[in-house]
Parts: sequence; structure tokens; C-alpha cells
Amino acid sequence: MKIIYTLFLTLFVVIFLGTECFAQHSIKASAALSVSEKTLSFSQKIQYKNTSENSLQEIYLNDWANSFSSKTTPLAERFAEDYYRKYHYAKDHERGYTIIENIQDSLQQKMRWVRPENMPDVIRVELTKPLLPNETTEIQLNYVIKIPDDKFTGFGYGKGTFKLKYWMILPAVYNGDWNVYSHKNLHDLFIPKLDFSIDLRVPLAYNVISNLDVSEPTLIDSETKKVSLTGKDRIDLSLYVLENDFFETYKIDDLEVVSNIQDNDIKTELKELTLDRAVDFLEEKLGKYPYDKIVVSEEDYDQSPVYGFNQLPRFIRPFPDGFQYDIKLLKTITKKYLNTTLLLNPREEKWLVDAIHIYLMMEYVKTYYDDVKLIGSFSEIIGLRWFHLADLEFNDRYHYLFMNMARLNLDQALTTPQDSLVKFNKNIANPYKAGLGFNYIDNFLADSTLQKSIKEFYVDYTLKPVHPEDFERILKKNTSKNIDWFFTDFVPSNNFIDFKISEVKKTEDSLSVVIINKYPNKLPVSLFGLKNDSIVAKYWIEDVNGIKKVTIPRDEIDRLALNHDGVIPEINRRNNYHRVTTLLHKPIQFRLLDDVEDPAYQQFFIIPEFDYNLYDGLTIGPKLYNKSILRRNFNYKIAPKYGFTSGALVGSASISNVHQYKNQKMNAVQYGFSGTRYSYAQDLYYHKVTPFFNIYFRNPYLRDNEKQAIGIRSVNVFRDRAATNPVDEPDYSVFNLQYNYSNQNFADYFTASFDYQIAKKFSKLSFESKWRKLFLNNRQLEFRFFAGAFLFNDSKNSDYFSFALDRPTDYLFDYNYYGRSESEGLFSQQYIEAEGGFKSQLQPEFANQWITSLNSSFTMWNWIHAYGDVGLVKNSGNKAKFLYDSGVRVSLVQDYFELFFPVYSNLGWEIDQPNYDQKIRFIVSLDINTLLKLFTRRWY
Repeated sequence: MKIIYTLFLTLFVVIFLGTECFAQHSIKASAALSVSEKTLSFSQKIQYKNTSENSLQEIYLNDWANSFSSKTTPLAERFAEDYYRKYHYAKDHERGYTIIENIQDSLQQKMRWVRPENMPDVIRVELTKPLLPNETTEIQLNYVIKIPDDKFTGFGYGKGTFKLKYWMILPAVYNGDWNVYSHKNLHDLFIPKLDFSIDLRVPLAYNVISNLDVSEPTLIDSETKKVSLTGKDRIDLSLYVLENDFFETYKIDDLEVVSNIQDNDIKTELKELTLDRAVDFLEEKLGKYPYDKIVVSEEDYDQSPVYGFNQLPRFIRPFPDGFQYDIKLLKTITKKYLNTTLLLNPREEKWLVDAIHIYLMMEYVKTYYDDVKLIGSFSEIIGLRWFHLADLEFNDRYHYLFMNMARLNLDQALTTPQDSLVKFNKNIANPYKAGLGFNYIDNFLADSTLQKSIKEFYVDYTLKPVHPEDFERILKKNTSKNIDWFFTDFVPSNNFIDFKISEVKKTEDSLSVVIINKYPNKLPVSLFGLKNDSIVAKYWIEDVNGIKKVTIPRDEIDRLALNHDGVIPEINRRNNYHRVTTLLHKPIQFRLLDDVEDPAYQQFFIIPEFDYNLYDGLTIGPKLYNKSILRRNFNYKIAPKYGFTSGALVGSASISNVHQYKNQKMNAVQYGFSGTRYSYAQDLYYHKVTPFFNIYFRNPYLRDNEKQAIGIRSVNVFRDRAATNPVDEPDYSVFNLQYNYSNQNFADYFTASFDYQIAKKFSKLSFESKWRKLFLNNRQLEFRFFAGAFLFNDSKNSDYFSFALDRPTDYLFDYNYYGRSESEGLFSQQYIEAEGGFKSQLQPEFANQWITSLNSSFTMWNWIHAYGDVGLVKNSGNKAKFLYDSGVRVSLVQDYFELFFPVYSNLGWEIDQPNYDQKIRFIVSLDINTLLKLFTRRWY
């Protein structure tokens, strides 16, 4: 009986272990690196086991190296959406691709394969026979990968380096459906656990670094060596083949840390201590790392840097010794720790990894750097320390950077797929919101439940199929409090969060507080009792849906505050305070220069403002306003200035309010009025008062740049009249109705607008459209069409309100002319692309009946273009006249810094005519808000 039992047990173990041995998909390959050709040649076998309950007719493979094969791949389109120019203008040999030589089964039979439509980096392989549940099949491949330049994504070939991330063809994940995605520079390849065995041949002079186990090299010949790369249960495959090895290896207990994260001012001993502390922290908060080695690189860090650090020059060190290196290392190693062990779908479920990642970073700073300020030692500098910015803790950065997108009404739900996020949300705002959400629920639970649940989740699901619902189940199991709100109202929603105290009633021993939740959710809110700005009481008020009334002890409270510690990421904390015994809800505070918002005070900002035009010269004066660094819905500005040339008081003032709408086609409604006073000629001034009402539309899918706007305004202008320079229309009012459409992209650009104006002496209608196309051969073609006609015109004795061929009179004072009344000299050569859009100064230069024009340009070489304009100008009593011009356009920064050199027009060969330098036109944009669009368009 004992023998039978032993045999049975042995058979069970053999069967069980045999099942386990083949439970994993495996990769066995031989690869050879050609440094000169920048290629990897593969002979590869994929053992794929069907672990599902379905029979499989096909298997999908990820071939992300082929993402670089053209300018039309999803990766290329992503680069274009982000205005990343380098890829489109790169040379063909700098891109990468895959050449498939053959795909066959274990019997050497050719297998049919195809790349799915619009997915050039995915391969669908048709199986020669159905793969039943628990059966294994083998796919044999021979292929060559051309490695791309590392300037595109940080991975690829460089000078003496091959930094490789997606360098093999690997199977996709099947969990009832195939999870296949194209490479979009999101660093989110989703593969099942794989066992690797790779023989890699490299030049003798190169070193091999990998997260896999690397054997001692074997000499093949005088120029080549072979190393073996092996690993079990891997979902990450990083490889560095380097002529000079910049990596350092540290032994932290049982874990080998291989890193090239640089900080030249940090000694090796301090790096080791920092690494030791970071690893201990992660093991305490998460659990043991399941592998013997972890590789963290500068390239990994650059994918998601500590924003702020990477903008600082190296010689500026406002933080304690080792702090920057510590935070850089912690962010990178924590991300690698999580991404290489949790089998969450990185495109669809990344919010949970982000939440754990950022929350752990916040906890690390609380533990070891609790006294470090957001701007470091700058907070101690006289002048800077008076700003509220100097009061902020380092962890406050997460709130302010997320709130930047929320205030712009551009934030997106945490469950939004990664490829649907705008760049700022993908890189910054959404990970930070996720971390803030964990901090929110941690404060609400007020114990160690969240930290305990994170560790339990990690330990239970390391290298196992998992979904966010599994974490939700663990967290709910570990607490008796109702936390449904986090998973129903916070995670899947981008609705604004805003609480307000609307009323407080006092009795001798209690306070009755009416709290309003301004948006539809059931989130809890913290209520604080303050005494001389010190906290004397704190309560969590749950299930605040609409209006809720609570009663608390009066104690010594002189003010009440909601969310006083800022744990809840509210869109507006300025309405969170209410007086009990004080005179005001919040004290008044004046701040010199711009500052971050301090919701505990009623703030007023004063900052010097500069401007320039030819007649006023340099203008300078104080600007009094209420807008902090973050956008606000209600804004006012009063900006009087002194003109050093005119010796006069000029300036502007405005007030406006915005109502924003979430996830709707109608994005916002804005109304208000503005007023300005500046010189329009020597010793002549204009005053402009404009009430306005605007409606803005934006595609709810925020990566789409399609935008529309309807604007209604009344422009009221009052101009000085001079006896030596009389004007026929010193005062006038124009009602203006506008519709604007734009869809501005890197390769395809289109805008259109309709404009209707009516005044006492005229009424006119105009249409403008602009189309620009960047072709695959790097040539650019652009057309602009303008048509305008008067419905009636009683001011035909003057061209002040007429359509202009090349230089509009700008009677609405909309354009940023530096010398608007100049007819000769440099300032008369400023070009504003409006109305006729001609560059040459031709006759007639105005139209008092109608005008049509077509402006075009095309690329000759790089940033040099040829342009041509044609048009018809019709004036009362005259026949329509056909006009044309042509020349060379030097576009240094398109639409911002350009030069136009006329060549041929109705005037003949202008290039041969006298005073040619006075015919050259220019676009120079000095407006800071205009220039900022060059950078924000990449992120928003």
C-alpha cells in the first residue's frame, strides 16, 4: 500500500510539474547584431500554450520594431499629433522596420500571416490546425530588425550604443479576446509571461546589459562573441549593447541593481545608501521583488521624469545633497518594480499602477524629506520667501500640476485609455490625479488600511493575471467604511469636484453647517474648525450629494473650512471658508508679482507689465489682477501704463467670466468687457470699449484638435481728431458676429471663419479659409482664400473701413501692429496675414465694394518657400482689377517669425527695383501668449 501511495504521489508530482513546465509561453532564439547595418538578425521559436477555454484559429504577435517603418504608421501619426517634427523630417535610414523572411510551424510548413489593417506593427498568424485548450503549438520565425535612431523614443541606436526596448517579435495577450495594440510611444507593450533563452552575438568590443540573466561571453572569432540571455516569467525585455559601459552594479541584500542614472555630484557611497533605502522602502510597502536583478536606466527615467528637475540647469541645486538623485532613482525604480511584475493591461488599466507609484513617492517624501519645500532652498531667499509658492511642500506639486488641466477643462478620467489622453494628461496630470486619489482615500480611512491593501494586492498578484477590480475587492475587504465613491465617482469620472459652505448657524454650544456639493457625485469632504489659523477640530462628512446639513460642537472655532489641508483635488477651494466669529470669511492679501493661489486668503496680485508700440514707445505700469498661475473662471485686470515716448497714460482693463461644461460639444461660455487706450499715431489716441459674448466648442475627444467658436461683440472706438491730421470717422461703433472653425495639426491644417459687421455707415460680410498640407516627401503646400463684400457702404470717400489688399487699416484695433499708421519705414513693412494677404504693395490697395484673393506657398527647400498671390479688387465706379505677386518666403518659425522677399508682381521684377529693402515684409510675434502656443500645442 505504501509503494502504491508513493508511486501515486510521484506520478502526481511529475504530472503537476510537467504541467507547470509547459504553463508558460517560451521564446528560444539566436540573434546577431550588425553594428554597421544597425540590424538584428533572428532565428526564433515561440512555444505558445493555449491557457484559455477557447480553441484558437490564429495567434497575434507584437512586432513593434516595425512601428518605425513609414510616416503613416500609428506611431508616426502619434508623433505628428504631438507636433514632434524629428520623425517626419528624419532620413529613411534613421527609421526602423522588420523584414519577415519566413514563418512556419514545427513541421516546417509555411504559415499564412498578415498585418491587420492600420496595424503595421502587429502580425496575425493563421494556425495550420486549431489550437485546443491546454495544447501548445510552435511558431518558427526568421526575420531581420532594422534598429531605429534613439532620438525618436530614447531607445534605438546611438553613438556606440544600442538601447533596445521592443527588439523582438513577441506574442500578444489572449484573455478571451486578443489584446493587440500599436506602438504609440506610450511604453505600454502588453505581453504574457514568457520564458526566454536567447543566444546573442555581438562585436567583441561591446558589453551587454539586460534585465535577463547574462552569461559569461563565449568567443566566436576574433571580432565576435556570444552571450546567453535567460529568464523565467518575464514581461519586460530590456537590452543595452554598449561600446562603453556606463552602468554600475550594486548589491542590495539579495537584489542586484544595475543603474546608469547619473548625478555626478553624488559619491558612490551615497548612491549605495540611497539605493539601499529605496529598495528597503519598496520591499516594506510592496513586498519582495520576484527577480534577482533590476535594471533602471536614464532612458527609463526620461520616459517619465520628475518634472521640474529636468528643467533645472545642472549648476542650480536648490535641494539638499542627494535629494534630486534620490527622487529620480525612486521614481524610476518604483515604476520598473511595478511595470515588470503586475500583469495589468498597461493601455487600459494603467491608472492603478500610476496610483500606487505616485502614492508611494508621496509617502517616501513624507517619511524622509518632510521638510523639503517645492522650490527647495529658494524658499529661504529674501523676496521669494514672501510668496505662497515658497510655503508649498514638495508633495504639493502633484495637486498644482493636475489642477492645471482641471482648470483648463482638459482633464480626463483615470480610466481613459492611454492612447486617448492628451500628452500633458498622459505624462503628468492623470498619474498625479491617481496618486492624489490614493492620498484622498488614505486620509479618509485615517489608518493603515490603504497601505496594507496595496501590499496585499502586490503579494497576491505578482506575475498573475489581475485587474483593478481585484484591488477594489481587497480594499473593501479591509475596511468597514463605505468607499464605493472612490470607484464609482472618482476613478471613472472627470467631473469637477467643488464643495462650498453656504450657511452657518450658531448656538451657544454648536454650529449648524450647510454644505453644498456643486457637482453630481457622492464624495466625502473634510470639515475643519479653525482658531487663529490653527486646527482645533476635523470631521469627515460622508455622502454629500447636493446639500447636506451637519451639526458640530462649537468649541473655540472662529472659522470653518472645507478641505483645509487640500487633500481633495477640488477645482475651487476659494469658496471653502466661512466665518464664525471673524469679520471676513478670509483675510485680504496683496501679492507683488505673480504667485500660486492661496485659497485661505482673498488675494490681489500686482505685477509690472511692459508693452511697446512706435508712438507710445516702451510702456510700463502696474497690473492689478486676481488671476494666479492657475486659470480662474472669473478674472479682472486693470493695467495702467506710462508711455515713455508719448508721455501719456495708456493701458487696458478687462473683466470676464467663464462657464465650463464637461464632456460636451459646447466646451465653455465666456462673457465680459474690455477697454484699451493707446496711441494710434503721433500724439493721437484711441479708446476702445468692447462688451463681448463667446461660445466655445471642442470635440469631447480631446486629442482631436477640432475647435469652433461663435463670438458676438460690440466694438466702440473713440479717436482723437487733430487739425493737422483729421480723420473722417473719429468715433464709431461696430457690431461684430464671428464664427471660427479650426483643426490645426502638424501635417494637416485647416481653419475657416465667417465675419459679419454692421455699423452706422457700412455693413460687410467676409469669409476666410486656410489649408496647409505637409506631404510625405517633406514638401508643404498652403492655400489661403479670402472673400469680402460690402452689403452697403456710405463711407466711400474714405478707405478707412475698406477691405485691404496687403495692410488692413485695423479699425477694430484687433491686430498687434507696432506702427499701425506708418506708410513708410520699417514698421510699415510689418505683415499681418489678414484680408487680401498680399505681400507686395500694389494699387488699388483697398476695395470699397468687394475683394477676393488666393494666397499660396509651397516648399522649395527646408524652410524656404515660394509664394504667390492672386486677387480681384472692385471699387465703386471702377471695373474689378486683377492683381498678382510672387516671391520667396523664409519661414523660420511658421506663423511667428517669417520674412517675405517679393520677386515679381504687377509692378514687374521687384527685385531689380530701387529701395528693394523697403519692399521686404516680416512677421515677428513678441506677444508672450502667442509664443507660448508653440509649446502648449504639444501638450494640450
